[in-house]
Amino acid sequence: MYRRLFSFLVVVCLLALFSLSPISAKEKQTRQRPNILLITADNLGYGDLGCYGNPVMKTPQLDKLAKQGVKLTDFYTASPTCTVSRATLMTGRYPQRIGLNHQLSADENYADGLRQSELLIPSYLKKQGYRTACFGKWNIGFSPGSRPTERGFDEFFGFAAGNIDYYHHYYAGRHDLWRGLKEVFVEGYSTDLFADEACNFIAANRQRPFFIYLPFNAPHFPSKRNKQPGQGNEWQAPDSAFAAYGYSPQTKNPQERYRAVVTALDTAIGRVLKQLEQSGLSENTIVIWYSDNGAFMLKDRGLEVASNKPLRDGGVTLWEGGIRVPAIVRYPSHIKAGTVNDAPLISLDILPTLVSLTGGTLPTDRKLDGQNMLPVLEAPETATPRMFFFQYRNYSAVRRGKWKLLRTKPKQSFMLFDLEQDLGETNNVAAKYPQIVTELSQAYQEWEREATTK
Repeated sequence: MYRRLFSFLVVVCLLALFSLSPISAKEKQTRQRPNILLITADNLGYGDLGCYGNPVMKTPQLDKLAKQGVKLTDFYTASPTCTVSRATLMTGRYPQRIGLNHQLSADENYADGLRQSELLIPSYLKKQGYRTACFGKWNIGFSPGSRPTERGFDEFFGFAAGNIDYYHHYYAGRHDLWRGLKEVFVEGYSTDLFADEACNFIAANRQRPFFIYLPFNAPHFPSKRNKQPGQGNEWQAPDSAFAAYGYSPQTKNPQERYRAVVTALDTAIGRVLKQLEQSGLSENTIVIWYSDNGAFMLKDRGLEVASNKPLRDGGVTLWEGGIRVPAIVRYPSHIKAGTVNDAPLISLDILPTLVSLTGGTLPTDRKLDGQNMLPVLEAPETATPRMFFFQYRNYSAVRRGKWKLLRTKPKQSFMLFDLEQDLGETNNVAAKYPQIVTELSQAYQEWEREATTK
């Protein structure tokens, strides 16, 4: 009897030892890797948040996020327009390298868009054992082979095009809402629908690391092409968002309606962050939030209601208002809460940051243009001088240190601005500092030749 008991105990012990095999150790390591929540707003202005100085806008959730993490004052998007900014985010490469440097038109949204040979963030993270999901705006090509679940995402719920009606989910006369590869008809305010999907995904994946890309369509401006017959072309938001300001949901004031859209976005983001907290995942999740490009200043459409203050101009330009965007990062135990970081960073940095953070390997068969920004977020004093290049339509620009080189036409002489003294870019000092102009313009020409080489 005692021999049988002894034999049984030996077997139990051996089984316990086998359970500590390298496979289990790997699984444990995978579970301990940080979750990633990458959120983008759509055309939100630099001055549209309370934490960025707006005295009227009600954005308590994003303001709270900034207090819990770091607010970035000099964060750039690689392009001032939606399609290109998203393509460069997902690839970590300048638009000239990836062959996509224009906004996709209505029909182009359902074509290839971004080359299928380009590697996207989720492809890197899946190799590290991550569950991946995208909920919201895609806008980089939706033909077979180009759709999110064919490019590294396990789940997708969102739309293919550049913008949709917030309630009817139409774009240019075509219904545009998808789950995976299947068109779906779902009722609801798009901002809330995308937040719901993110919350559900978090709740269902608490036991393994995940990457959520949450590209909201808010607060993208309304478009007549997306409206039903007889429907007004105006900003759309739930009644509760209007009530936050004491506005009537029937108000015709575009400024009031825009504020409601931004507050509805803020509320939705707060729900997703609350789900992280309730799931016990806040401490081990890095949250990166920013706007895909600056707010559009659309005087001709009566929609100049957003704020890029104190920056000049807005979307589709390379003035600061088009490419410098609000950005917040929260990563408890790594980034000191309530800090402000003025180191120049760019959306191209996000891919190498996430790959490094998750233990992945960057490719050697293609050039990436960003760098791991986590060391600078953790210790701003370690930032080293960098140079950022921009080209869109007729615009060209370079940022190095306090200097900004800019021209608005190809044959135009470059202007030079000292951003430390002249954030609004009103005083061209090119004649005063010709050597700086020469250095930066030569650097731009060299970059242009190198980046566009096939």
